[in-house]
Amino acid sequence: MKKLFVIASLMMLSMGAFAQHAPGTLSIQPKVGLNIANLTKVDNADPRLGLAIGAELEYQVSDMISLAGGALYSMQGCKSENGFSLWGINANAKTTTKLDYLNIPLVMNVYVTDGLAVKLGVQPGFNISAKSKLEGSVAGYSGESETDVDVKSFDLAIPIGLSYEYNGFVIDGRYNFGLSKVFEDGDPSHSVFQITLGYKFSM
Repeated sequence: MKKLFVIASLMMLSMGAFAQHAPGTLSIQPKVGLNIANLTKVDNADPRLGLAIGAELEYQVSDMISLAGGALYSMQGCKSENGFSLWGINANAKTTTKLDYLNIPLVMNVYVTDGLAVKLGVQPGFNISAKSKLEGSVAGYSGESETDVDVKSFDLAIPIGLSYEYNGFVIDGRYNFGLSKVFEDGDPSHSVFQITLGYKFSM
């Protein structure tokens, strides 16, 4: 994590600074993309792929710096799988922890070259759904069930990443480093790589 902040800081100190939009302008950017989400400190956890969709407002403060705030529906969580064999009977269980949030990313963009921005900010999030889906099979028989999960309603993360704009289209890649504990009991936090494609409309 420290390496990410060092890299971002060095890029922010780059001598060249360019923006696609004039200082004082405001734009709105609808966006949609993919989350590669996981939870830290969970044994045998695999990423859950999920949707990220929403919009972002951006105010161009200067040629070099803009401030952005958005609202994103974000599918997070993780997957895990366990299997065993006993007395010749094979059993397998797949668990998908489905944690969906309304995230509010507040980000500073630093344009290091024409269209290319480094971003760093803070992201409060609010849980809107928390489910655990269990799919199991024993000796060829299968079934599934879904239950509620007890999670904290508020989450806090640090987004850091890069974006590139061309002819109004913006591709954005960021890592959301979770600071909050997800569950009422236990230490896991969110770890989310997010890639989105958006389009900027001037206002």
